[in-house]
Amino acid sequence: MKNNSQKQGREGEIAARNYLLKQGYEVLEQNWRYKKYEIDIIAKKDETLVFVEVKTRKNGTFGEPELSVTRQKQGFLIAAAKQYLIEKDVELESRFDIIAVIRLNNNHTVKHLEGAFYPLLK
Repeated sequence: MKNNSQKQGREGEIAARNYLLKQGYEVLEQNWRYKKYEIDIIAKKDETLVFVEVKTRKNGTFGEPELSVTRQKQGFLIAAAKQYLIEKDVELESRFDIIAVIRLNNNHTVKHLEGAFYPLLK
């Protein structure tokens, strides 16, 4: 049995997926895994590949959902994205987005932050 947090997260991912589809994105993957890392949604629009982290909250009490995507989490997403690009032999422009979903009653508010973070050059 999934706990409430997992159920909430799943609902947020569905809301984010539906939002992306309405915006003209093609959803290529959901919950794509590499080792212990997971990318919630991998989508494509025009010639851009988009790696999406979905964060869901039932209200704004604990701050904006997107603020929970820490530098460490960004590093995990970047590592997984690199592996995806290698495995799928993809050579498209890519970016990292965050979709923040707040659920109030049975309504979902979706906030899409395009280019929310970038891989750091070393």
